[in-house]
Amino acid sequence: MKHIGKIFIGISVIAGLIGGGVWYFKQRAAHNPEQRYKLVTLEKGEVTQTVSANGTLNPVVLVSVGTQVSGTVKKLYVDFNDPVKKGQPLLELDDALVSAVERQSAASVTNAQATLELALANEARIRQLLAQEYVSKQEYDQSRQALKSAQAQLALARAQNERDRANLNFTVIRSPVDGVVIDRVVDLGQTVAASFQTPTLIKIAQDLSEMRIDTSFAEADIGNIREGQKAKFTVDAFPSRNFVGDVQQVRLNPTNQQNVVTYNVRVNVANPEHVLLPGMTAYVNIAVTQRPDALLVPNAALRFKPADAAEKKAENGTKMASTAAVPLGAASNAGDGVTKGGGDKKGKKRDGQSGTVYVLVGEEIKPVSVQLGITDNRNTEIVSGDLKAGDRVIIGENNNGNGPSKPSSVGMRMF
Repeated sequence: MKHIGKIFIGISVIAGLIGGGVWYFKQRAAHNPEQRYKLVTLEKGEVTQTVSANGTLNPVVLVSVGTQVSGTVKKLYVDFNDPVKKGQPLLELDDALVSAVERQSAASVTNAQATLELALANEARIRQLLAQEYVSKQEYDQSRQALKSAQAQLALARAQNERDRANLNFTVIRSPVDGVVIDRVVDLGQTVAASFQTPTLIKIAQDLSEMRIDTSFAEADIGNIREGQKAKFTVDAFPSRNFVGDVQQVRLNPTNQQNVVTYNVRVNVANPEHVLLPGMTAYVNIAVTQRPDALLVPNAALRFKPADAAEKKAENGTKMASTAAVPLGAASNAGDGVTKGGGDKKGKKRDGQSGTVYVLVGEEIKPVSVQLGITDNRNTEIVSGDLKAGDRVIIGENNNGNGPSKPSSVGMRMF
């Protein structure tokens, strides 16, 4: 019995030693920066700052075909997506009324022609009688006036007839350009009225191999956009494919909506495969600044702040400033967790920003203040500060089960 008790005591001691060892190593691992923190080694590389906006793809030339006369659609010759040639009939309106008006004006021409022939005969006869002094000079002048009036009436009748013939020709709507029908507004049997304004019947895109994007950029970004810059964009139809265009024009006309000022930027896009369709939403990015050999820090490192950061001080004896995260946006170019520099750098949004990163030095972490440059929303350029390539910065904490995030609260309850 005593022998069994000794064995039990021995097993308990060994189990206690093993448990204590496990607890010790877990405690040490929880306090070990290599295992507690997520570390990234700083490197040099290229960083490109971009500005972004959404836009709509449109044909370069979009012709809205209308009608100058009213009537009922009698025939339709084209439909959606049909290719058309210049002068090709698109649709035809009922010409009953217009044709009747044209015949009426033609009859007026015939009547005016007969009146002119009579006036010519009268003028010639009175001229002969005047030579024989059988009529007065006044009667001859009256015949001349009647002749000129008949000539004017004939010219007026012919002009009215030409107008009515033109209206008759307008009942057949023809394509003004070569292109593709992208919209047909009317249907067979529909009545169109051209009383006050020309109604749109069909829309034709002249050439879908060349497209344009009309997009709006915020006033904070428009100062960095220039004609000729490359613009990359994606569309929802091809989310994994990147397209490239060129900035054609920055329009000077601003748009103000709810006190937000934007400017229209037009981007030219080549579409040789005709995969880009009118009306697609394009997500445009324009590269405005580029650094080929910059020291880069991840934006996660600028956002990181240890739990006990408020109690630590920098090596120069000043109390560490708060590094509350600043959201990245189109007008912000220094990454998350940055703050503006003070003094003479007040008001600078792109160049005077500062931040704090934490560097692993041996077994300790050290806060380092840095001045920030441009960002691509993932990495930010380090303009100045006590950092160099190869330094290891902290981007977060590991919660891998070795212990809670705060080492000060780590412990094991012993029973």
